[in-house]
Parts: sequence; C-alpha cells; structure tokens
Amino acid sequence: MSSRIRAIAPLLASMFLVLGLLSACSSGGASGPSDSDVLRVGTEGTYAPFSYHDQATGELTGYDVDVANAVAEKMGKRAEFVEAPWDSLFAALGADRFDVVANQVTITPERQATYAMSKPYAIGEGVIVTRADDNSITSLDDLAGRSSAQSATSNWTQVARDSGARVETVEGFTQAITLLRQGRVDATVNDSIAVYAYLAETGDETVKIAANTGDKSEQAFAAPEGSPLIPGIDKAIDELQADGTLTEISQRYLRADASGSAPEAPQQRSTWQLVADNLWPMAKATITTTIPLAAISFAIGLVIALFVALGRISRKAVLSRLARAYISIIRGTPMLVQLFIIFYALPELGMKVPPFPAAVVAFSLNVGGYAAEVIRSAVISVPDGQSEAAKSIGMGYRTTMSQIVLPQAARIAVPGLSNTLISLVKDTSLASTILVTELLRVAQIAAAPTFEFFALYATAAVYYWVVCLVLSMFQGRLETRLSRFIAR
Repeated sequence: MSSRIRAIAPLLASMFLVLGLLSACSSGGASGPSDSDVLRVGTEGTYAPFSYHDQATGELTGYDVDVANAVAEKMGKRAEFVEAPWDSLFAALGADRFDVVANQVTITPERQATYAMSKPYAIGEGVIVTRADDNSITSLDDLAGRSSAQSATSNWTQVARDSGARVETVEGFTQAITLLRQGRVDATVNDSIAVYAYLAETGDETVKIAANTGDKSEQAFAAPEGSPLIPGIDKAIDELQADGTLTEISQRYLRADASGSAPEAPQQRSTWQLVADNLWPMAKATITTTIPLAAISFAIGLVIALFVALGRISRKAVLSRLARAYISIIRGTPMLVQLFIIFYALPELGMKVPPFPAAVVAFSLNVGGYAAEVIRSAVISVPDGQSEAAKSIGMGYRTTMSQIVLPQAARIAVPGLSNTLISLVKDTSLASTILVTELLRVAQIAAAPTFEFFALYATAAVYYWVVCLVLSMFQGRLETRLSRFIAR
C-alpha cells in the first residue's frame, strides 16, 4: 500500500462508516409504508385533554385519540399512534412517518393548499385568554404591543401576530398557559374547546377568557396531499356524527361548559405522589434509551474523531482540508438542525432512517467533530522527539502512532473526551424532537396533563446529574490508571 493511500485511509474509513450506517438504517431498519390494516396516526401525546397519557395507566388517551381509534375502526383498520412534538408533526408527516395527524389541526387555507384535510370532527371559536386580574385586554385590538404565547405552527399564532401582539413561541398550549399564569406573557390565543376543557379539568381561577376573536375553528385530520385515506376518513366521521359517537367522546373529554357542569373531573394526585409514580418510568427511559444512545453514539463518534484527527494533522493537503471542512460544518451548525436534517430531510432523498438510529448518526457525527480536535491537540502535545526516536529505529508511521504516540495522547485526551461524553448525555434530550422516547420525553408526558413542570423536570434533571456524576467518577479513576504509564 502506498504512503498516499495509507494517509487517506483513515478519513475514507470514517466516511464509509457513516455512509454504511445511514444506508443500513434507510434500507433495513426504516419503517415502510403503512400496512393496509393499520392507520398510522401522528399526535402530540402532551396536549390534554386531546392527546395525553392517563395518569393512572400511562396509556395514550384523549379526545383526538378516541376519535382516531373510532375512525380507524369504522375504516376496518387499527390505529397505531406515533408521538411527536407539535412543531415536528407536519415535518414527520411529510417524511412519511405516519399517515395522518390527529392533534386539533385547524383547517386553514394554507393547510388546505398543502395537505389533504378531512371533514371537521370538532368545531370551536378563537378566544383570548388572560390572567383573571387583567382587565386591559377585551378585544383583538388590545393585543397590539402585548406579549402572547403561541405554538410556532398554530393558526392562532398568525391571528395574534396580525393583531400586533409580540409572539413568544412555545411548544404547545400547556406551556402557553403556564407562561401566562407565571406572568411572563400577557395573553394567549387559542381554540375555545381547548380552553374550556382546560378550565373544567383544572378549575384554574387564575386565568379567564377575556374576549372572542370572531374566528371559527374547525379541527380535522391532516394527511399528505392526494392521500387516498381522506374519503374513508370523511365517511367514518359522518357515521360517527350520525350514531352519536362524536357527541359521547366530546362529553367525555371536552366539557365545553366552563362553569363546570360537566362530569366530575378525575381525582388529582399530590405532587409527591406524581413524582413517585414516575420515578420508575423515568429511570427505565434513562437505562433503556438515554444511556445506550449516549454510549453507542460516543463509541462510533470516537472512531470517527480518531480518523478525522489523523487526517487533520496529515501532511496531505487534500486530506487535511477535508478534515477541516468536516469539523467546521459539525461545529458550525446546531445539533438540533443536524438531527432534523437526518430525520426529516433525508426522506426527501429516499433515505428514511428510524428515530433511534437517526439520533445515533447525528450524535456520532457531532461527537466526531468535537472530539477530533480534542484528540488532535493531545497528539500534537506529545513531544516530536518521541516520533523521531521511533523513526530512527525503523518504526513506520502506523506503528509509531499505535505504539508510541496514541498511548501517551490518550492520557492527555481523557479530560476533554470525558467532557464531550458528559455533554452528549445531556444533549440526548434533543432526541425527543425526533420521536425518541428518552428521559426528557417521559417527563414531558407526565407533566403535560398535570402542569407539574417544576417537580417532574427537576426529577429529570436529577437523573441526568446522577448519570453525569457517575461518569465523572469513572473519569477520575481512568486518569489515575493511565497516569501510571506517564514518566514523572
């Protein structure tokens, strides 16, 4: 093998490793088109009372969930639910992660131009919600110059923006109403159905409906443009309206009468009981998803980083420039964007990677970019005399690196690489945005119907801290062990 091929081999190997993983995921592991007997439904899972997890059973439930199940049954299918944050639902729909979205999707001209919309299965009107002691907002005109918490892709966001409101983007209604109660925003604009259901469910007297927007809202299923499923869904909705099923589901969940004359609300658990009930689900997510995701990504990322670092210090200009470009791209773009490109954008090129492998690929590439510089700095910190002495006794480049330079560089690189691993453990929380149910996602699911954000997010933070604390202890032991081989 020529010296040129030996020099380029590390970077080529790293490229083939990533391309091979992507190819394997897109061909063998990706979920194919929907089964004829299955209706894949995208929903939020944290939007009570429409799509949320029951506190007692942990099962996905809610108005939209029951409607979707009933529609699927009428169509002779079985509903299979895929959960994703609201602002990711339409991207996932376009990437063929599911067949339809059922999450209080309001029919708008913009959505009708892009998606196939079914007949409405819920009808409401726009309302402005303020704090109970705020009498300064009584119409849309009063929102001008005021702050309003809205979901980024909600149709109510544009209503608030057109009224001159300063929009603060949040993940969903749960976060919007929390910011309002905390006094961080002046109002939120949403559908009356969602607001009435929230007031009846919680009995919250700190907020009120201050005004109507005058906008009618119709909620429907959304599917990709030209979807053959819409006629069947429309027929099912007509049948459910005729036999009273939609009315029964509506009475069970929506409780549109804000006076509280609806059925008795379920008994609420104390904060401590809620935390206790979710300790094991959060621990299980940590053990089965968060830690494996971090470990696998770090291991693959280290291999990539080693090859990139060697390419970075190579005397071959092409190889060095390629390594520099890779590091620049990885370090110069947000990890969240990298996740979205791999999970939501690659399907447009025919490569549909399942959630967990997509997260592994994104995190591995990210680790490769950051750890490469850690390894490079460790390698160049080894005195040149070491390499020159090895060369003088006939050692080749590969032997010198594997037997002389890298063992010494490993001790120097441990603190930096440990930092990278600890950061990766925390960054795995971003995987919740691409349908990976890890620790943070479990906490979000538990907090959504209860609004106990502090207790559950603090518990999740403790889990992350414990994992990072254990890693720090291992780092100290590893440094001590490696230091035995360093001359003093």
